This record gives sequence, C-alpha cells and structure tokens, in this order.
Amino acid sequence: MNVLLTVVLAVQMISALVMIGLILVQHGKGADMGAAFGSGGSGSLFGASGSANFLSRSTGVLAAVFFACTLLLAYFGNAQPRTTGSSVLEGAAVTAPAPAVPASGAAQIPGSAAPASPAAAVPVAPTTTAPGAVPGPAQIPTK
Repeated sequence: MNVLLTVVLAVQMISALVMIGLILVQHGKGADMGAAFGSGGSGSLFGASGSANFLSRSTGVLAAVFFACTLLLAYFGNAQPRTTGSSVLEGAAVTAPAPAVPASGAAQIPGSAAPASPAAAVPVAPTTTAPGAVPGPAQIPTK
C-alpha cells in the first residue's frame, strides 16, 4: 500500500511540474497578432498551428493525470483505518503542568513577609456597625 501511495504521489508531482512547463511554453491568443504584422514568430518546431494543438492536448492529458492522482491520494488518505475516536487530538495524551499561583502584592515587595495562605490575606469585615454607618452586604438586617 505504501509503495502504491508513493508511486501515485511521484506521478502527481511529475505531472504537475511538466504541466507547469507546458503552460509556460504556450503563447497566448494575442501572440498571433504580432506574427501577422511580420514579426516572424509563427514558425516553430511543430509548424504554425501544430504547436498549439500539441501543447494544448498534452496539457489537457497531464491535467487529467494530475486530477486522477489527486483523487487517488484523497481516497487512500481516507481509507486508512482509524482508532475509536474521530479526533487527532484524542490519541495524544499530554498532561499540562499545574499553573503557578502568582504572588500577591505584599509578597512582591522585597523585605516584606508574605501571608501564609491566600485566605489569610482577605480582610474580614466587622460584624457590628458604627452608629450612622451604612450596613454592608453581610450586615443587612432581616425581619
């Protein structure tokens, strides 16, 4: 199976390169107008009109070969047996390290002591309110 896949891939690459060369050798439709005014470019190895037929037909054949190789490669790519999961990422089991907890503001100052735990760094609201003070969310009276 791997040998056939390699052969099809090689045929596709060779046909693509030869097709590129043939397309670059061909002249456009406007090139015949220059030959009509005496530039002398119409004489070639294949004759005045033979080169257009030969190059265009061989380009068409190479395009059909390239297309057939592309379809075969797509078929072989999907015909390989798959595992139980349909995702590529399911087969890769990578464990990520636990993220480091960034230091709080007091721990970033040199020479200061950092709190022992993050819970100790949170200030605790007083339970009683001063006269005339607005009660906080934990101090709202209930009926």
